[in-house]
Amino acid sequence: MSLELTIMIGTLFLMAGIGMPIAYAILTASMAYMVAAGSSIGIVGKTLVDGIYQSFLLLAVPLFIVAANIMNAGSISDRLLNFCIATVGRFKGGLGHVNVMASLIFSGMSGSAVADAAGIGKIIIDMMRKDGRFPAGYAAAITAASATIGPIIPPSIPMVLYALVSNASIGALFLGGILPGLMMGGVLMAMNFWISHRRGFATEEAIPMRDLPRVTGRAFPALLMPAILLYGIYGCVTTPTEAAAVAAAYALLLSVFFYRSLKLKTLYTILVDSARSSAAVGIVIGGALILNYIVASENITSALAAYLVDVNVSPLMFLLAVNVLILLLGCLLDATTIILVIVPLFIPTCNLLSIDLVHFGVVIVVNCMIGLITPPYGILLFVINAVTGISLRDIIAEVLPFLAVLVAALLAMIFFPGIVLFLPRLMGYDG
Repeated sequence: MSLELTIMIGTLFLMAGIGMPIAYAILTASMAYMVAAGSSIGIVGKTLVDGIYQSFLLLAVPLFIVAANIMNAGSISDRLLNFCIATVGRFKGGLGHVNVMASLIFSGMSGSAVADAAGIGKIIIDMMRKDGRFPAGYAAAITAASATIGPIIPPSIPMVLYALVSNASIGALFLGGILPGLMMGGVLMAMNFWISHRRGFATEEAIPMRDLPRVTGRAFPALLMPAILLYGIYGCVTTPTEAAAVAAAYALLLSVFFYRSLKLKTLYTILVDSARSSAAVGIVIGGALILNYIVASENITSALAAYLVDVNVSPLMFLLAVNVLILLLGCLLDATTIILVIVPLFIPTCNLLSIDLVHFGVVIVVNCMIGLITPPYGILLFVINAVTGISLRDIIAEVLPFLAVLVAALLAMIFFPGIVLFLPRLMGYDG
């Protein structure tokens, strides 16, 4: 390790250790590297600006954020929630199933776990707690666990970022996330069903089947969002970025003209909030691009790949080791930082070991989402605690069974790549 790199890493840990946001810590450490190397710190600014403004794909991030915020405003969430109650609320532990199904549906709109947990999640938690149907900690735990599905089923902001650093097909990544997302929803529902029987949780009054077509019809236009996205990308009608723009426009048309639930003042607030969220993501992306430039300059990725090949690491052992590392890092870092800063280190090794980058990417994103609910520093646990006031200790105690089944689902995806690659290959992906 060179002296310059040692200074950079030391500065990064120092800045992060005193509480500086990770994006600013990366920028500061990168400047320290440039000074130690005798280079101009202007390279930092140039790399940041060039990396962001020369990537058309990155424009999809703010567009997906806008689409999600519009869909979460007004009556759209109410219509979708009523649809979930009508379909799965009749089973044992009904509102727990509704919670998971709502996350499956909203994941096709937001692409953000935090947005799902803080938005529709709070509504369902209040419903589950009403009249003591479910313990507060359990309601919060299943909400946090189900919110991890958000960035797995398309659209997915983490997958867009992974495509940026790996050059993997964004369309294949989106398709590859569908079956894993459904699997995650399935294991969470199974665990909820088992716990509900064991602890005697309530079953909701069944909505008559004759009302199901009416409820479905009210929610159907919103349910079309994922289908429109995938048709646009795989029908060669739009690029992924253009599909994000279509999604934002479709959400706006639905809210303003079809459901008539969005006012001009609300739209202004949505755009301001979306701009802030996009800026927060953008500064992390910029810092990661600079860090990746330094890593390339130091030839770290090539050296790591050559070492792992020399010691004859099998593809499966490499995947397991990387996933253990990501799971541990997920307790401390957010998914954006992991995908943009840590994951690029392993891409050359994946190529050398013939590991499919779409399979690797989907597994990594799933792993990062599991990290969001992994104690003690799972971000979603703190988000739920902040928006509901439910004790963090109660949430952690109840989330462990859901964490266990999600890790089991992750292992299944690692050992059986066909779970991820079946749909992409069905649509012509040759990976």
